Amino acid sequence: MSISLGKGGAERSAAMLSEMLHSHGHEVHMAILTNDIAYPYKGELLNLGLLKPKKETMRERFKRLSQLRKYLKAHAIDIVIDHRTKNNYSRELFYHKIIYKGFRKIYVVHSANKSLYFSESPKKFAGFYNRNLKTVGVSNYITETVLESLQITNGCTIHNAFNANWVHMPGDVPTTLANKEYLLSYGRIDDTVKDFTFLLNAFTASNLWQQGKHLVVLGDGPDKKVLQQFTAGLPSANHIIFLPHQSPFSVVRGAQCVTLTSRFEGFPMVLVESLSLGVPVVSLDIVSGPSEIVQDRENGLLIPKREVSLFAEALIEMMTNKELHTHCSKNAKASVAQFSMQEISKKWNQLVQDEVR
Repeated sequence: MSISLGKGGAERSAAMLSEMLHSHGHEVHMAILTNDIAYPYKGELLNLGLLKPKKETMRERFKRLSQLRKYLKAHAIDIVIDHRTKNNYSRELFYHKIIYKGFRKIYVVHSANKSLYFSESPKKFAGFYNRNLKTVGVSNYITETVLESLQITNGCTIHNAFNANWVHMPGDVPTTLANKEYLLSYGRIDDTVKDFTFLLNAFTASNLWQQGKHLVVLGDGPDKKVLQQFTAGLPSANHIIFLPHQSPFSVVRGAQCVTLTSRFEGFPMVLVESLSLGVPVVSLDIVSGPSEIVQDRENGLLIPKREVSLFAEALIEMMTNKELHTHCSKNAKASVAQFSMQEISKKWNQLVQDEVR
């Protein structure tokens, strides 16, 4: 169960999980609430987004979600694995008592932000999680800190996976980046979460732009226009390039490094994807995930404080210290081997097998 199969890390992970479970011989069904399909998946799809009118009343929403319950019963689903954000207690009470009633469930928590997966009443909502088969956190921090702080006792960690085939995906660097040396940040452009403003300020402070180097921001989102307007007033503006949302892999492969400046994450796939392609990273040591991925000065740089000057210095070092860059590049792929689909699928397969028995 997922909001959609497009435009988000949790959605990509849900799609990849369908592929992983299918590869182990499980019968897989996918249900999505929004008609947005960008990622490959396996199994039969129930696209509830196709049933959604432009203006949906509560009665129509109930009828639409009732189709999900009918589908679960008609296909005798053994386990529901739910990846949705859960930020409204009343809605989740409806799912728990009506839509999922009688079905065994696994909830996956993709963020360390409690309000996204435990509603506005996290301690009250924790009881729903404890009545599930398992609660899967996608990072050790989520399982060992967030879940334990809410007294959720059925938690376990299964990290998000990357697809080793990404390295072989065709695609050329966009012509706008031809012959340019650049560092990259990509993802949904929501500045309250990703803090691109901090990155823009750090890049400007680094003066790398005066050496002809560029910053590329790839993606779309609610704050893109505001950030573009902010960028226009920076002295580095001519060396900052915004690209629309697209498959990022050709752009990642051409980057000198990939950055992460989010305020919080779950398990940031931007870092894993980049390292899997042999590209080192520069990341703030935020809650949660980067410290489980980045080994400082081995596959990238992990910055302990959200200070523009510190991050600017890290960007300078990664972009100009050839010895460091080469060392981190050589270590990058091996450093994330444990997060490959092949390895992560084994953990999910074991979990499902244990619960089905």
